[in-house]
Amino acid sequence: MCNRVKYEIDGKLKDVLNCHCSKLHGAAFRTRAQINTADWRTIQGQQFIKFYESSPGEHKGFCSECGSSLYTKFDAKPEVLGFPLGTLDTDPKVTPSRHIFVGSKAPWHEIADNIPQQQEYE
Repeated sequence: MCNRVKYEIDGKLKDVLNCHCSKLHGAAFRTRAQINTADWRTIQGQQFIKFYESSPGEHKGFCSECGSSLYTKFDAKPEVLGFPLGTLDTDPKVTPSRHIFVGSKAPWHEIADNIPQQQEYE
């Protein structure tokens, strides 16, 4: 949002899904993909990337200036990152394959597509 952090992803976007974690995203859901950690490259603004541990072993990275969500690191799987598609400047040419955490979705949001729904992350 503020353009302080700029990045490139050089690899494939995998496991694209809509996450309905309760209150985490400030929206009905967040569309995210999994990327290999080695495929992420910060071009500008590394000093603005800060982390907080949202649940044990999950560290959400965000811009300390504007608050934009950048990626999630996992202690149990350091080779992958969870990446929100909403910060991309270009069309990633992927679509979600499922909804997760639908048990904690916003009560005011109705899922209106036909892709599979899961109560948890499986």
